[in-house]
Amino acid sequence: MQIPIAKPFVGEEEKQAVVQVLSSGQLSQGPKVAEFEKAFAAAHGAKHGVATSNGTTALMAAMMAHNIGPGDEVIIPSFSFFATASCVLSTGARPVFADIDPDTFNLSPAAAEAAITPRTKAIMPVHLYGQPADMPAFEALCQKHGLVLLEDAAQAHLSRIDDRCVGTWGTASFSFYPTKNMTTTEGGMVLTNDDEIARKLRMIRAQGMNTQYYHEVVGYNFRMTDMAAAIGLVQLGRLPDWTQARISNAQVYNDRLRSVKTPVVAPGYTHVYHQYTVRVPDGVDRDAVAKHLNERGIGVRIYYPLPIHQQPVFQQMDGYQAVVLPETEKATRQVFSLPVYPALTAEERDYVIQEINAAC
Repeated sequence: MQIPIAKPFVGEEEKQAVVQVLSSGQLSQGPKVAEFEKAFAAAHGAKHGVATSNGTTALMAAMMAHNIGPGDEVIIPSFSFFATASCVLSTGARPVFADIDPDTFNLSPAAAEAAITPRTKAIMPVHLYGQPADMPAFEALCQKHGLVLLEDAAQAHLSRIDDRCVGTWGTASFSFYPTKNMTTTEGGMVLTNDDEIARKLRMIRAQGMNTQYYHEVVGYNFRMTDMAAAIGLVQLGRLPDWTQARISNAQVYNDRLRSVKTPVVAPGYTHVYHQYTVRVPDGVDRDAVAKHLNERGIGVRIYYPLPIHQQPVFQQMDGYQAVVLPETEKATRQVFSLPVYPALTAEERDYVIQEINAAC
């Protein structure tokens, strides 16, 4: 078998939606974008959605809307995709890395609080792999210290804690990259319940304009196209069923995998399994296991093999050489992710389980 780590789906309905936009002549930041913004925000229970060109620009715009800049610090996990940190740097602020909870792989509230200094402006937990971070704790922590609460929700569409979706606790950024749980081919979205933040976001993504050719702030071209939004609207309609399929596949893995540690999900938390990530036991060579599985046709991937604070670019910056994050560094040596996408067949899933139980 050849089983990839992800299998994006774009069907006839998405193609027809793009053709309709092309025929309309309104191709960028038009009515389809506005419709998608409203639909995506409503699906998460947020007041405002502001679409952008990709997940990275969504993160950047969110930080700019909160006036994060030189002299500020933003506390983030190091166990994440690099954009979590590069977006902080893009504002002139300094990323401060804190350790993770070893069970959920998400930023630890206790570690984040220990990293607060007088220069701290914001805390940005990541809902890694589709698992919600401990948002009640982070909400209380930010209120206690007067900090901005941001959410990196790039991997967590429709993830929730009890009946409250991620994206409604702070200013939240999503990605619609092709391998995410839904796609617009490329695209991003910022959700907020704050009217003024939403107004600033809309200016930032459109060259700083609220009225055409009158620039109130320094902005950029972070606009989404109407073709992307049209695809997003169709995919958003498919997302609930796709999410349930991911959860169902994950449950089968949970029940039948014996040789690896399966994901830990807190009561009341809905993990949407952008990635189904396991960790090998102490003493097992994760890289050898991953290599063996890839050779057997199973497209496992390691997210992420090197923590951000140990990346070469950060090792060239002052102050990061001495950063030690034990749980983060252990996780990067032990985790790997399995195919969990909605189109995964029972036969493919059985094969994955068989090979992993035999490999570890």
